[in-house]
Parts: sequence; structure tokens; C-alpha cells
Amino acid sequence: MVKGLPLQEICLRYDLNRSTIQTWMRKIRQGISLENKQRGRTPKAPMPRPKKKGPQTELEKLQAENLRLRAENALLKKVKALVEGQEAIARPNGQKPSTN
Repeated sequence: MVKGLPLQEICLRYDLNRSTIQTWMRKIRQGISLENKQRGRTPKAPMPRPKKKGPQTELEKLQAENLRLRAENALLKKVKALVEGQEAIARPNGQKPSTN
């Protein structure tokens, strides 16, 4: 009983499980806090973004632009091959469509 209320009445009134209330009462008697403790693994700190360093010399600027253009060119080639493949599937006899 808690302050004159039977355990069963507390369970019904607050829609709690009997064992939950008993666990809380045991912790209070032992002097343990009922504060919610985080369970499971602690979350990882997010990965910091790498700092963008601007190219310092003209050569480094040109090398960075060259790398970007090569990546763009490779992407465009892949898109072109994909589109051509889809067009080939769409054509029933494999011939190019008429321009008229």
C-alpha cells in the first residue's frame, strides 16, 4: 500500500503493471533514483565535414578543375550509354528511328 491506497487500485487507476509499481517501490526503499536512464549504446558523434581548402596555387586550381571535369565527363558517358540502351530496348527491330 502507498499512502493508504491498495496496490491493485493504483494499478487500475494509472493503468500500470503490478510488477512495475513493485519495482519502483523497491528502488525507492533502497534509495535508488527512478530517473530514466538511457539504455543501449551511446550515440556516435557525427562525422565532422572535412574543411574545404581552396587551391592555393594556379597549378592546384587547374588540377582540381581537371579532376572535376573528368568526373563530370565520366558521368555524362554513363548517362549517354544508359539512354542509348533504353532506346535500343524500345525499338522493336533495332533500327534507328526515322527523322521524318
